[in-house]
Amino acid sequence: MTNSTNDEKLMFAHGGYRTLESFKMATLVYDFTIEFCQKHVDYKSRTKDQMEQAARSGRQNIAEGSKAAGTSKKTEIKLTNVARASLEELLLDYEDFLRQHKLKIWDKNSPEAKEIRSLAYRKDKTNSTYSSYTTNPESFANLLICLIHQTNYLLDRQIKKLAEDFKTQGGFTERLYQQRTQYREQK
Repeated sequence: MTNSTNDEKLMFAHGGYRTLESFKMATLVYDFTIEFCQKHVDYKSRTKDQMEQAARSGRQNIAEGSKAAGTSKKTEIKLTNVARASLEELLLDYEDFLRQHKLKIWDKNSPEAKEIRSLAYRKDKTNSTYSSYTTNPESFANLLICLIHQTNYLLDRQIKKLAEDFKTQGGFTERLYQQRTQYREQK
């Protein structure tokens, strides 16, 4: 029979993805991508589907990885990295859109990009926080480029922390084996 203390030692904390800043930012990216595609990408275009799916994958894989973390840190790391890769794909789509439409890609040190980056520190940010940037395709695409960079930065840090935790704490199978060994030694 296991007790709650042993269960806590065995299972990793998991499922708290809604409080992760990376998830909140990925949600903004997803919502804005849907809106951007509705306004600026041909509804019959394969690109529209690809962009929407990449944005969705960025968000959903953070959630799925977080829920899987209870029994598999390896899966959490893998799915968080899938989220990161999906957002990198989406980033390229926005850069392509700007280039193909002969629109300006903002330098990361442009006043506009700096202003968007400063909004990331607001605790109460919502879609409306960024609404002034959604009025034309150039600023809208550049907004999304900035938000994707911010989300990717958070995901890179998250992946690094998850890998470090795995190295120091081990995985579920390793912990299960340790508990089984302790149980046998007690008999």
